[in-house]
Amino acid sequence: MNFEKTMSIAVAVVLVIGVLGGCSAKPAVAEKPLTAITNAKIFDGENLITDTTVVIKDGIIQAVGGDISDEAIIIDANGGMLMPGLIDSHTHTDMNGLRDALKFGVTTELEMQGEWSVKKRKEVADTSDVADLRSPGMGVTAKDGHPTQYMKDSSNFLIRWFFKFPAVSSPDEAVKFVDKQVKNGADYIKVFIEDGDNIGYPGLPTLDDETLQAAVDEGHRLDKMAIAHVTSIEGTKRAVAIGVDGLGHLFFDNKPDKELVDDIAAKDIFVIPTLVTLSTAFGNNAKWLADDERVSSRLSEEWLEALSRSMNVYPEGKLEDAYATVMTLHNAGVDILAGSDVSEPIPILGGLAHGASLHHELQLLVAAGLTPTEALRAATSVPADRFDLADRGRIIPGARADLLLVDGDPLTDISDTLSINAVWREGVQLSTKK
Repeated sequence: MNFEKTMSIAVAVVLVIGVLGGCSAKPAVAEKPLTAITNAKIFDGENLITDTTVVIKDGIIQAVGGDISDEAIIIDANGGMLMPGLIDSHTHTDMNGLRDALKFGVTTELEMQGEWSVKKRKEVADTSDVADLRSPGMGVTAKDGHPTQYMKDSSNFLIRWFFKFPAVSSPDEAVKFVDKQVKNGADYIKVFIEDGDNIGYPGLPTLDDETLQAAVDEGHRLDKMAIAHVTSIEGTKRAVAIGVDGLGHLFFDNKPDKELVDDIAAKDIFVIPTLVTLSTAFGNNAKWLADDERVSSRLSEEWLEALSRSMNVYPEGKLEDAYATVMTLHNAGVDILAGSDVSEPIPILGGLAHGASLHHELQLLVAAGLTPTEALRAATSVPADRFDLADRGRIIPGARADLLLVDGDPLTDISDTLSINAVWREGVQLSTKK
């Protein structure tokens, strides 16, 4: 199964390339003129509003509605829907992944493990044709625990023999590890609770509760959220008991009992279901998505081939059961965040692609029972609130001008989010094609 493995592979490859001097991207410099987008239906991150104009100055939303300066460049939305740039709440990425994400109006990716990203924060921030990024750095795991098993199975000699995956074995080591991640620039922390039973690697070692608790407590002491990788009911119960703030995946080996659902809700723990990853793990591919011209026009052949494959590592799984769990949590008041768990286009990780898979996730959330409005909130205002990103996720004065303009009406047909007309990152409009 996807989850965190390819991030680690990507880290190793990037490190090797970096030694050769080839991993550095030059920041793009772009002017940010006064711009007014007019004649738009506006979903502000919460609801459809009555205003039809957004004014942008210096990369910031200056006004919503009101008068327009004669100096403004006018962009006619022709009745299309303008919404905040989308936030993918679970990825593993690199510069190319961030670039593809932005083509699909995903203006922020929230990585769930990555050493590369915390070192490249300024470069990402200064490059206008890539999505912005937040990351926990490396996650807290046991020696030979998830996702280290993928290093041993890698076909890449350098990864298999030279990449040393960091691990901890005690509460003291966990505290020091979390301190190091935060010192290096981590925005939140990640802990792994994965025995491998649901991902084709049964018997993986996991950390004891005392060590996991130490990691979570240290993250909280440093004012950082703790997010847990889980795939099972048992792992979820452990995560809830140690006080995590969010679940990076939906547990899928069984349906939750009322006590667990009530506990998740009472502790205000959010869930990132990554239904797209569950779908491909259950044996479903996304070739239909790769064949959609709105997608194929924006992705390379390599990514289109990846999107057309399936992981099929948990064929007994059923999306209908996952849908029911999502709605049980949602109806209990649990915040649902849209995330894809996309990483790299390698053979074992089929069914996913940066940017495109978040739109697929929105469709699956609606199939599960969320309204289109609720699904769009799950990719805009809700993750902005939960990850303390006060400058994005909404179309309001003072927010970043991270915007997505689409034709059609996603509040009626969620698949219209793929009918992309224009994308802006901090007020800079970019080409959304290959």
